[in-house]
Amino acid sequence: MTDTATGFPDIPATTLADLVGREQVMDIGVRPLWDPMPRLAGPAFTVRCRPGDNLMLHAAIHRAAPGSVVVVESGDVDHALAGGNVCAVARRRGIAGFVLDGVIRDVAEARQLGFPVFARGVIPIPGTKKAVEPLNVPVRCGGVEVHPGDIVVADEEGVVVVPGARREEVLRAARTRLAEEAAQSLDAWQEAHRTRIDKILAEHGYED
Repeated sequence: MTDTATGFPDIPATTLADLVGREQVMDIGVRPLWDPMPRLAGPAFTVRCRPGDNLMLHAAIHRAAPGSVVVVESGDVDHALAGGNVCAVARRRGIAGFVLDGVIRDVAEARQLGFPVFARGVIPIPGTKKAVEPLNVPVRCGGVEVHPGDIVVADEEGVVVVPGARREEVLRAARTRLAEEAAQSLDAWQEAHRTRIDKILAEHGYED
């Protein structure tokens, strides 16, 4: 794990989503491909692949720094971006995992490796390797604009992107919120929740 992501592996996606807002949360199509999926957190190494082509993801696994989350813009669900060997090499090089706006193949091999992959699904047809695109430029994945170095956190609840410029602010706020939640009993939460909901209902003229 690189220093830029220190602290984020312990922060749930739900907590981060509350802090950064809907626009930083990928759509539900980008999801864990098996259960249980290892949690994933790290700085984004961004990749753009043209539909039907996977060249730049294959290039990225040799260039991304250890601890990186490789984030791919593709949008193609007819051709696999990666397979088992690509996942194995990425894991060997210390890459934290993949977040793909696309699909993979050889999912059983990735699962056996314990290499986290969040994607739109699985298909056995590979893409071609012809289209050269720049690496580590802003991309759009799962409806979210992702910049190199943004912090990507993915778990069974979803994928959240924390802008790099807000990293320290969001991390502090997340730690504070989690500490407050840990200190609050369920009884206290229930009482506060009932009070809040009853107040909203009353403001809208609701009566039991």
